[in-house]
Amino acid sequence: MLHQSQQKTYLLAVSGGVDSMVLADLFQVSGFDFHIAHINYHLRNEDSNLDQKLVSDFCEKHKIPFHLYEVSKNDNQPENSIQNWARELRYRFFREIQQKVNLDFLVTAHHLNDQLETFIINLSKASGIRGLSGIPKNENGIVRPLLDFSKEEIYDFAKQNQIEFREDKSNQKTDYLRNKIRHHIVPELEKINPDFLTNFSKSINYINQAKDFINQSVEDKIEILKINSSENQVVIDKENFSQESELIRYEILKRFGFTDENEMQKVLTAQTGSSFFNSEFQLIINRNELIFSKKSEVGSQKSEDSVILEIVGNKIIIPENIKKEIQEFGNCFWKIDQSKVQLPLKLRKKQEGDLFFPIGMIGKKKISKFFKDEKLSILAKQKIWLLCDADEQILGVLPFRQDGRFSSDKSSYYLEVGVNHIGT
Repeated sequence: MLHQSQQKTYLLAVSGGVDSMVLADLFQVSGFDFHIAHINYHLRNEDSNLDQKLVSDFCEKHKIPFHLYEVSKNDNQPENSIQNWARELRYRFFREIQQKVNLDFLVTAHHLNDQLETFIINLSKASGIRGLSGIPKNENGIVRPLLDFSKEEIYDFAKQNQIEFREDKSNQKTDYLRNKIRHHIVPELEKINPDFLTNFSKSINYINQAKDFINQSVEDKIEILKINSSENQVVIDKENFSQESELIRYEILKRFGFTDENEMQKVLTAQTGSSFFNSEFQLIINRNELIFSKKSEVGSQKSEDSVILEIVGNKIIIPENIKKEIQEFGNCFWKIDQSKVQLPLKLRKKQEGDLFFPIGMIGKKKISKFFKDEKLSILAKQKIWLLCDADEQILGVLPFRQDGRFSSDKSSYYLEVGVNHIGT
């Protein structure tokens, strides 16, 4: 799974237990370029310090860079959910080291028994094929090379190669669900079938093959259903999507972070203009389209919905990132009568009730009606910027139409709004 010729660098998470010390020994004798990280939670008094000493001594002996984090009162240990707290703390520490030292992969010592325990936990949660496929061997920059080996095999290897390790006595307790499974459920399964763990390993491989097949099928189906796409947006035909099986529909929505089964029916029955959100994507229903957009690309989600503009000489300076957005819809070059506006000028998004007097037209028009007449999609509407002054007078809809009331004449001093090309 790992090859020295790859010339990659690794950070090993080493607790001092048999599995992590075997992992460290394998990396050391194989000549990989790696560092070791250890966390002392100080939860087991002197035992925690002895774990730390074992790992640090190993690193010193083999001249391996050693990174230590000692938990203190400042880490706000909770009274409950200690396992979740500890997991978040250590992975944050590992990622910080990776970034600081520029290490390619994080390596953990998860093994086959961990895989079985995770499978049983996920089975009880009805987590679907992804949960039942267990702990991935290589995902999100985390590599787990011992997943195919049982705890017993790892103990035997440590004994044969005289690898020093320490037992974590807290693993013998049954306070946590994983420990209950480890000490009560798994032994009973192995009594029923002595080859249970071996057969489970084969089953996990079959499940992972099935998961890979489904994933590829879903990707192929998305390509078929896709109307158009860009780096940050995918548009799917809603009618054809609705005719797919429930599994395919669920898996497609899950690709974009929508995992609630109840959401699927809402998406199928939602009216045009409806929106659904998660931490990464926004889904917009637009007639017969499902528009999935990364949140960073959605105007209404921008951290800056109002931007004060700088004026140099007689020219309004538009920030480059906003200029790029405006140019998606075209170019413009406006002249504005400075005597009719109040500085500072700014760009902002549409608000309820906004209206202006489009140049070349008679009378006023609501911005919402203007958008409709321009046949802008829902997502496009959210990207449009309005040019306003300090009194919230709308000077125009960039880059479509200027407000005729603020257009300059030949004798007036004017400001220029140029979006001719990037960098002007």
